[in-house]
Amino acid sequence: MSVAASSTQSAVQHKPLGLKSYLAYAAGDAANNLTFTMAGMFLILYYTNVVGVAGATIGTMFLVVRFIDAFTDVATGRIIDARQPGKMGKFRPFILWFSLPLLVTSMLIYSAKVLFPDISGGAAVLYMYITYLLMGSLFYTLVNIPYGSMAPSLTQVPAERGKLAAFRSYGAAIAVLALAFIIAPQIKANIKEPDALQHSLFITTAAFVVVGMALYLFLVFSTKEQVTRPDAQVSLRDSLHALASNKPLVWLSSGAVLFLTGLTAFSTLGAYIAIYVQRNAQFIAWNTLAQTVALFVVGPFIPTVVRTIGKRTGYLIFGAIGIAGAIVLGLAPLGTVPLFGLLAFFLIGMGINGVNTLMWALEADCVEYGEWSSGQRTEGTTYAVFSFTRKMGQALGGLVGGLALTYAGFSSAVASSGGTQAPGVAQNIQYWAGGLVAGFVLLSLIIMARYPLTEAKFMEITQEIAVRRAGDGAA
Repeated sequence: MSVAASSTQSAVQHKPLGLKSYLAYAAGDAANNLTFTMAGMFLILYYTNVVGVAGATIGTMFLVVRFIDAFTDVATGRIIDARQPGKMGKFRPFILWFSLPLLVTSMLIYSAKVLFPDISGGAAVLYMYITYLLMGSLFYTLVNIPYGSMAPSLTQVPAERGKLAAFRSYGAAIAVLALAFIIAPQIKANIKEPDALQHSLFITTAAFVVVGMALYLFLVFSTKEQVTRPDAQVSLRDSLHALASNKPLVWLSSGAVLFLTGLTAFSTLGAYIAIYVQRNAQFIAWNTLAQTVALFVVGPFIPTVVRTIGKRTGYLIFGAIGIAGAIVLGLAPLGTVPLFGLLAFFLIGMGINGVNTLMWALEADCVEYGEWSSGQRTEGTTYAVFSFTRKMGQALGGLVGGLALTYAGFSSAVASSGGTQAPGVAQNIQYWAGGLVAGFVLLSLIIMARYPLTEAKFMEITQEIAVRRAGDGAA
């Protein structure tokens, strides 16, 4: 064995990740989803049906807040890259410091009518903006950017990164499933009684503060960074140079914006599909269960997909499955044949969960590419840019979802007074939901078909980085 090969092998060796590490990483995204996905699934329903704010106004807020994230995400990434690791490492202290404020501000989002019983109009919109800005643009950023950035520091082995991404998806899916089965009965029982729905959501989100904090603490004290990184501090100029030379990150982020737009529009309209198309709010839970079952069908195969056909090809295949589900969602008689709805959500779930899981593994690979091309390892800034583009997709999805409700003829005034929507609204919601998912996912696949970082190229890059580090150490 050559000296270079020996150096490469020793440089990438590390203690294999155990089940506890995978579970702890899963717990982190479960906690994240008790806040951010809670808002994605139910914020628009809460403000249209309880507070009386128009869907288009809420969609506009999503877009405005995400533009603010352009600054908070990148600023947080820069702070992380500039920080020297301490006893707890580089990333976990942020999660420890800001997780409780994140959970509390998430609870405040659903407390409008508790704190201000007569709130309405402009005051309601202002309250919605303030609480969502604090939760989404400040505290969620200060927790999620370090959380996502730490993945490349836990392992450099592609299969282990695939498993980390899969467990992250498991944690998210379990949290989303819990949200659905906890919140759906409350909506079903209180959809005609906004005050009762307000009370139940307030109690539930208060309980999430306790559960979420326990999950974050498990993450913080059960993971450890073990990938060697350069000792030199990364300047803003270095970060910008690393990003400018990172072509895979550009392609991945572009695909992510489009994919997340379709996904978030789907999530935004999901509760309305159950209530008005399938005519039973309990389908919020059953539809989410179908998506979660899909994840546990897909998840175990992700490491095999990475080893055999590669992440890019896997992305394209799973995306195509999601489009098939969107066609069923938009055209099948969901109101009269419940199994069609469950089939649609299962197929979309396979597409969403497969693509999302591979996205996290692809983002981790972009960190190595950035170090290889620029000489600077910028986990925080790389993840911040990727996170921001995902949030932009979520913002656009929230906007188009809110606009779709308006174009479908949905009335928040009728909903908040316990009335019945006009004929044809349910059918229009179904058409919009299926069309938005299929269209945006197709655009994402067109982008990702040209993604340049293959598995073979990634292995070549990691070996070159290891040799370079070994040479620097010898010097």
